[in-house]
Amino acid sequence: MKLFSEGHFLKGVAVIALSGMLLSVAGCGKTSSPTATEPAANQEAKIGVISFLSGGGAAYGEAIKQGLDMAKEELNAKNKIKINLLYEDSRGEKTDAINAANKLVNKDSVVGIIGPTLSGEMFAVGPIVNGAGVPIMGTSTTAEGITDIGEFVFRNALPESVAIPSAVKKAVDKYKLKTVALMYSNNNDFAVSGYKTFEKAVKDSGLQIVATETFADKDTDFSAQLTKIASLKPDAVMVSSLYQEAALVLKKARELGIKVPFVGGNGFNSPQLMKIAGTAAEGALVASPWFPAKDDANVKKFVEAYKAKYNKVPDQFAAQAYDALYIMSAALDKSGSATDRKKLRDSLAGIKDFQGVTGKFAFDAQRNPVMEATVLLVKDGQFTEFK
Repeated sequence: MKLFSEGHFLKGVAVIALSGMLLSVAGCGKTSSPTATEPAANQEAKIGVISFLSGGGAAYGEAIKQGLDMAKEELNAKNKIKINLLYEDSRGEKTDAINAANKLVNKDSVVGIIGPTLSGEMFAVGPIVNGAGVPIMGTSTTAEGITDIGEFVFRNALPESVAIPSAVKKAVDKYKLKTVALMYSNNNDFAVSGYKTFEKAVKDSGLQIVATETFADKDTDFSAQLTKIASLKPDAVMVSSLYQEAALVLKKARELGIKVPFVGGNGFNSPQLMKIAGTAAEGALVASPWFPAKDDANVKKFVEAYKAKYNKVPDQFAAQAYDALYIMSAALDKSGSATDRKKLRDSLAGIKDFQGVTGKFAFDAQRNPVMEATVLLVKDGQFTEFK
């Protein structure tokens, strides 16, 4: 979720600078390297969570919260360092995310933060939290440049620079694509970054781009853009947006008789896409590290437990949040402290060979995830592996 226009960048710098003045430099702990210290029993680690819990993208935040709550319950039943999750609702807004970060870092004195949900929010709060020496891990922040913010910024969300090219290649190979149209939300950092990744991927594949159409978050009428695209008869349409706009794009496209495949960025990974778009979502493609029907014992156990608790199948956002808390808990145990932010940061950076429900995981030198994507197809209202 990246990329500001020059004007937006300058405004963002001003907001970040102002917010930074509100922060006192929090105690960053000792600077020694992490060791496998035996943690004392009954320590409590306060972990802040900044999530999109209300508003147009609340389904993302709801899934993230459910994944975190389930992981916390399991971890606290067996680990010596107990986890206390402190939730703050960003509503998908940068200002609210900044306020949440200030509160969690200064008032609540959290040892680490999970979130926020959108890449644009991370670009706003990341410099603040990083400057305070608090490790922060995004579970759904997929835009380019997230971890460039600073050494305390991590993510276990698969970057779209990996996921989108995988989906584009599969679509090209399967459907013998020659021409494509691109659509994206031009006021969303994540969607703009995704568009640029789509643009590069299709050019690298030798495809011709016949149209590039934009819209904005919260738009509901896509008739003009899709009427133009229909007249140009592309072999496929690539869309970078959140699920709400993506679903409405699909509905209108099918109404206008556009029957070609649609390939989406990370916003397509929510089941809300199918719920809103209905049968119009059939045939949509998206790449994800999470596949709930994977023939894997850990995945099956997680899906069964999640369904028993929440009466639904976990989506990618729930699965990545679940894994994120397990990763942070493992780093806390390794550090031997529930309060030392620097030790937690160093322990996180050393995570290797973690086996989560989203697959085998490690952080690379830039604190991005090392993992593989599976290309998924919407079929009969469900995500299935695209072969």
